[in-house]
Amino acid sequence: MSADADEARELLRAARTGTLATLLPGGAPYASLVTLAAGADGAPLFLLSRLALHTRNLARDPRASLLLRSEAGPGEDALAGTRVSLIGRIAASADEPGDRERFLAAHPEAAAYAGFADFSLYAMTVERAHLIAGFGRIVDIPGTELAGRRPPAAPADR
Repeated sequence: MSADADEARELLRAARTGTLATLLPGGAPYASLVTLAAGADGAPLFLLSRLALHTRNLARDPRASLLLRSEAGPGEDALAGTRVSLIGRIAASADEPGDRERFLAAHPEAAAYAGFADFSLYAMTVERAHLIAGFGRIVDIPGTELAGRRPPAAPADR
């Protein structure tokens, strides 16, 4: 594993929110703010409502991108910070042991709605990543260096 992959994994483990980009029916991109946590295998986890536009987009086309960034301090240039775009596919979670607990530990407020019928846990299989870690340090990273490969849940689980 490379130092770049380590840095991207650390950013993923620390992230609590990110910008999720999905594809609208006509193919146009749609970006939304989502909460996330890292699964035991490093895969990004999401608790999504089937009523949300991004979830409906994913049901039609699972391709997605997730932008994560380090927090800039007051007066710091936000573009000078580390950021990573994860590219892959998102599907209903195959119920990996501990995923729900990991998500709720990162987002205890989600316990208020996690049991609603329209909410389900989703996981991203990362196919590749694009890390920008300061001026001139731009690296493409294979997904196999970042997160475990997850089989999608059976269609009946959606």
